[in-house]
Amino acid sequence: MDLKPGDVVILKSGGHPLSVVEVKDGNVACVWMGNEGDLFRETLPLAVLELAEADTSEDDEDEEDDEDEDEEEAEDEEEDDRANKVA
Repeated sequence: MDLKPGDVVILKSGGHPLSVVEVKDGNVACVWMGNEGDLFRETLPLAVLELAEADTSEDDEDEEDDEDEDEEEAEDEEEDDRANKVA
């Protein structure tokens, strides 16, 4: 696994996502934010880490909300057009 600074990894045993700071000689320096907002830094062996999967569920929800709003606006415009034709 080729890691570079900025990659997000996680311990194979689970836990918080960790940001890679430096990779050197099979060791990876990582930083992460604890539950209380404290910043931690630790150097870990590459063997205990795996690349974290990106969580896109929040992005998907935002796109669905935007689509719903666009549909509602189009329906409102159609209703306004019909009302103006009748008047």
